[in-house]
Amino acid sequence: MKKVIYYISIFIIIILSFSCETKKNAFGLEDEIYVIADSSEYEELKMSLESTFEIEINTPLPEKLFTLKPVRLKDIDRFKTRKNIIIVAPISSNSDVSNYINQIVDDSIKSLFNNQEDFLLFKNDLWAKNQLVTVLSAKNMQELEFKILKNKDKLLYAYQKKSNDRLRESLYNAKYERKEIEGILLRDFGWIIYVQADFKLAKKDSVNNFVWLRRSPNSDMERWIFVHWIENASPLYLNIDSILNIRNRLTEKYYRTSDDSAFVVVSENFLTTSEVNFNNRYAILTQGLWDLNVKGMGGPFINYTFYDEKSNRIYMLDGSIYAPKYYKRNLIQQVDVLLQSFMTKDELPKEKVDDLIESIDESVKY
Repeated sequence: MKKVIYYISIFIIIILSFSCETKKNAFGLEDEIYVIADSSEYEELKMSLESTFEIEINTPLPEKLFTLKPVRLKDIDRFKTRKNIIIVAPISSNSDVSNYINQIVDDSIKSLFNNQEDFLLFKNDLWAKNQLVTVLSAKNMQELEFKILKNKDKLLYAYQKKSNDRLRESLYNAKYERKEIEGILLRDFGWIIYVQADFKLAKKDSVNNFVWLRRSPNSDMERWIFVHWIENASPLYLNIDSILNIRNRLTEKYYRTSDDSAFVVVSENFLTTSEVNFNNRYAILTQGLWDLNVKGMGGPFINYTFYDEKSNRIYMLDGSIYAPKYYKRNLIQQVDVLLQSFMTKDELPKEKVDDLIESIDESVKY
């Protein structure tokens, strides 16, 4: 009998493992969200959904963070493997999607939909790997619209985070990592940032505590990342005026045209700031556009500035895009994800530190 139970257990494990392995990766564009909804209910909810997800950013042309794609329930099987999905309907409207929601959730979930205005049902990897599916429902249409608007920040954050996680997984590839550059930064300055294979170390100024990583210089799709730090600093630097002054001072010195006749400055248009959690640190996130002081070219930038207690340093991490012929929403997201790879030596395991230091090729000249 014990042998029979053993073989049954092994069989179940094999079946479960096989089912997990056969689940394919979700596909589609990062900035598309497929909304499974009854057509008339979608029209009623359209304004609240668009105000939540279709937020415009200027790069400098207006681009949406996400674009909503309504899908009828009868077509759901065609879209089950997309990256971002929302299923939305009032729990008791008797529409096709409402009845579908009632079939796929139990009574306890239905009760939460009916009685908790903050309850959102998130499901990762439901039909495909690296997928996020959200079920949105409430007692009636009015309460459902209120729930979406009240929880808009939570909803947007969930899809942005999932998108960043997918992008991080694809970008942080050991095969295309410039470990020797990371090792130099760790050895000389006590921090690292992930360096992709096609990034170059354009500037390493130890006197002024400035490092510039540059991708595809003098092309029509450039990406720039700089790291600057202030020793023996005070958290009082964490205010927008100081951040803009420091950034403008740095770009005037380092981000100059080849003939040295112009330099980069922060544009006064479309500038936004917010308080965020950056790798468990309080940080000021600044987003906006950069220009030349004589105009003529520009693009988006993203900047994190924070105080690190252990090193007593203020760090400024900054990414910029110059790609006049291309949409830039996804490019600035890629730079953002790279900035978030920043870590100080204190945060790294000893094995990682040793590995990076050993990877330094002293024959490479920077």
